[in-house]
Amino acid sequence: MADADPKAAVTAPPTARPKTISRERMVLLFMVMLTTAAGNTAMQSVMPSIGTALEIDDVWISLAYSWSALLWVVCAPIWADRSDRRGRKAMMAVGMLGFISSMALCGLALWLGLIGVLGGTAALIAFAVARSLYGGFGSAAPPAVQAYVASRTPRAERTQALSLIASSFGLGTVIGPALAPLMVLPLVGLTGPFIIFALIGVATLMALRLRLPNDEPQFAARGQTYDAPYAGATSSQPEDEEEGEEQIEPRKLRWFEPRLRPWVTVGLLGGHAQAMILGIIGFLVLDRLGLRATPAEGTGPVGLVLMSGALATLLAQWGLIPRLDLGPRAATLSGIVIAAGGVLYLGVADDLHAIALAYAIASLGFGLFRPGSTAGTSLAVTRAEQGQASGVTASVAGASFIYAPALGVWLYGHSDWLGFGLIAALCAIVFSYGWVALQKDSALTTERR
Repeated sequence: MADADPKAAVTAPPTARPKTISRERMVLLFMVMLTTAAGNTAMQSVMPSIGTALEIDDVWISLAYSWSALLWVVCAPIWADRSDRRGRKAMMAVGMLGFISSMALCGLALWLGLIGVLGGTAALIAFAVARSLYGGFGSAAPPAVQAYVASRTPRAERTQALSLIASSFGLGTVIGPALAPLMVLPLVGLTGPFIIFALIGVATLMALRLRLPNDEPQFAARGQTYDAPYAGATSSQPEDEEEGEEQIEPRKLRWFEPRLRPWVTVGLLGGHAQAMILGIIGFLVLDRLGLRATPAEGTGPVGLVLMSGALATLLAQWGLIPRLDLGPRAATLSGIVIAAGGVLYLGVADDLHAIALAYAIASLGFGLFRPGSTAGTSLAVTRAEQGQASGVTASVAGASFIYAPALGVWLYGHSDWLGFGLIAALCAIVFSYGWVALQKDSALTTERR
């Protein structure tokens, strides 16, 4: 038998298929996002009733979130950058600590207001200060989770993987409003959801610390390790890297650089539309069902409407996106059209059934839009830049909540159609601009060299 060709013996082995994230790790990541989403939507279920009980104007209740949202915009990219250097697990832990402390202190401030120890204005100011802990430190978790998933999934599968993580928010928005009325307890009253979800956050943080393995510092540290010059000939690099990516320290990403500009623009405008709807919906339920005089009775109907929207979001993210194999552009554009239809219907809905259905339609659309724009931002950059891209995504989402909810509530307070008309107009602008500017899905999902 002839000797084997010596060149064949040194032929490079076939490229390893990227490893997928194990089920246990995905469950932990899912729980981090689920806990924060459920806690925040449970809070949204009771805040209109708390504001009414404290005799605080609706606009000021909405503005109480603005400082936290501004901190989110500023801090999310910083935490995302640190996650590339310090590891994603550490930043997830920071985010959970921010969530826990914020929920506990917010609940305490509002409880003191409801029992008369603090005046309504003082209680709301204390709430806003405590809420800033979530904007400042809670913003560390979502970019870290997104970057962890994005850096460990191939490009063609990234939309569905990020959609799964995004759906944890959707599931949380089902669980939060569903549980919120059950958490209104005799001793703590309407602030019960704050205290209970702070305790749930403690349990989630413990599971994260104990069960998710420590991840080594990523992209910045990789260029300085001793085996970096020989990375092409060794197996020391993670197997989920794409060839040609993550070889050098990525440059700082800006919001509106050419690769990101279309996705950031649609994310910002569509995010404002979504934030306005979220700001209005609780007060709309109280008004159209005549519950202003009995705010404690509004928790159930508000929770039911929020839950219907959350179920529609899950249908979009768990059903439509994977079943129809929607890419980022298709999900973004189809979602914003459906959302506009739901918004217009919500403008005329006058009973609980109609309000829930209209909000569900709008949420179905935003449930397609949000993961579509998130995946588009991720796919527009290299794998080495995923941490920064997730920070940009989180900042864009936070920017939508700086003033949009209060603006929506203020316009709604003057005229229903001022609020809903502006939201529908934003959706139309997103579709028109996105149709022209967004890159085609076939180009986005192609594996890079």
